[in-house]
Amino acid sequence: MGDLILVVAGEPDTVNMVLSALRMEMGRRLELIDESLFAFAFVLDFPLFSRDDQLNRWEPMHHAFTAPKDEDIHLLDSEPGKAHSKHYDIICNGWELSSGSIRIHQRELQNKIFKLLGYSEEDAQERFGALLEAFEYGAPPHGGIAPGIDRIVMILAGEETIREVIAFPKNQSAADLTFGAPSRVTEEQLTELHLRLLEEE
Repeated sequence: MGDLILVVAGEPDTVNMVLSALRMEMGRRLELIDESLFAFAFVLDFPLFSRDDQLNRWEPMHHAFTAPKDEDIHLLDSEPGKAHSKHYDIICNGWELSSGSIRIHQRELQNKIFKLLGYSEEDAQERFGALLEAFEYGAPPHGGIAPGIDRIVMILAGEETIREVIAFPKNQSAADLTFGAPSRVTEEQLTELHLRLLEEE
């Protein structure tokens, strides 16, 4: 068997994604993957932001409420792209199983993140005022993680897609064929929920 050397140039995110897909494909073709092995990893030290060059602004890598690492907070004023977050993932065999983070619980820091993401003070107050006000009363440090039970079952079942194992799958039109949803609602249902439909002009 011969050797292969690849020289790849381009944007790091694109290059990494392409090389990862190539590595996985060659692993399958050459039968280098042990299908009986469950290789778990805990991924840390994610960047806090990614740069959207088209819109010329910072975007959160996880979400706008993820806390930066304590030792990187000073970077927010000078080099926000170098700041790392308290964001973590659990992966198995290359699949993300769970994702979570420690959240910001201080108003001043949350306001700074909102400003970096392009929110004006008025926008932040209008959209997240209740959260910011809650921080004034001393919110404790908090966080969470969301396990993807369907992905765990998918891996255990040896499937390639969660559509094969998800309890109530949607089709390509986002319809649930088991329950016939979405479906038309009755006037009684609308009245009960205090809703009314407006015809498009």
